[in-house]
Amino acid sequence: MTIPHTRDRVLLGVAAGGLTALLAACGGGGSDSSGTGATTAPAPSKPATSGTQVTAKLTDFHIQLSAQNFQPGRYTFTAQNMGHHEHALELDGPGGENRSKTLEPGQSATLTVTLKPGSYQVYCPVDGHKDLGMKTHLAVGGTPAPTSSDTSTSNGY
Repeated sequence: MTIPHTRDRVLLGVAAGGLTALLAACGGGGSDSSGTGATTAPAPSKPATSGTQVTAKLTDFHIQLSAQNFQPGRYTFTAQNMGHHEHALELDGPGGENRSKTLEPGQSATLTVTLKPGSYQVYCPVDGHKDLGMKTHLAVGGTPAPTSSDTSTSNGY
């Protein structure tokens, strides 16, 4: 009779471990309307859905992107506030309008967007920062690189 009892303990341990992992993945919970939940380092992202990584360094009053050439597709921008004032990152263009939360000095946040061909305005939407020089443009051109699931269908079948 010790085998079923041992099996029950193992199953209980596995269930408890799974619940612990689930709770850890969910984070601390609660509302983040104050913006205090931002981290000082980029959070790990899901590699399968995060897209191409781009760093946007936000300083007083400049935006520096780690990439200059963009193709259509999914991108994760990590906005790093390296200035002395609060900043945010906004992208406006054919793919729509996407904005990060407002970041205090030293904080970072990620913004995942799908870029479509065309021109995008990249800027800080906080209180006139754009007019102080916190703006740049990026151009998304060409066709997206084929993925492993893209196969030619022009073989006549």
